[in-house]
Amino acid sequence: MPNTSTPTSPTPGTATTSTATTDAATPDAVTPGLRTVLHPVSDLARAKAVHTALLGVPPQIDEPYYVGFEVAGQHVGLLPSGGPQGLTSSLAYWHVPDIETKLAQLTAAGATVTEAAHDVGGGRLVATVTDPDGNVLGLLQDR
Repeated sequence: MPNTSTPTSPTPGTATTSTATTDAATPDAVTPGLRTVLHPVSDLARAKAVHTALLGVPPQIDEPYYVGFEVAGQHVGLLPSGGPQGLTSSLAYWHVPDIETKLAQLTAAGATVTEAAHDVGGGRLVATVTDPDGNVLGLLQDR
């Protein structure tokens, strides 16, 4: 039997999604997501055991200088003594399609570049900025 129903209006009080676009929603401006978090650790072996128990998977990268886990589209990295960045707290990396464009947008909006974009191997670029409140934001682009 063919469907003869007509589209209905949204129920009052429910949210609807707008299809309008703005300049901020251009493909170069859209940030795909927060998918990488790095944690500085003082005892790599103990941190690896805790994160293995938490995530339910063994690390995919297990080196004396870095331990990395991949689970559910997320990457969790452990850096002994904060790694070369000297991290003293966790750092989340937003994955972006064009790191230089995003850096320009962020500085125009008031952020300060604290670590310029650079290749960390395999074509992966990373950078960090500090927002006006001192929060460090990581950017990551895979080429």
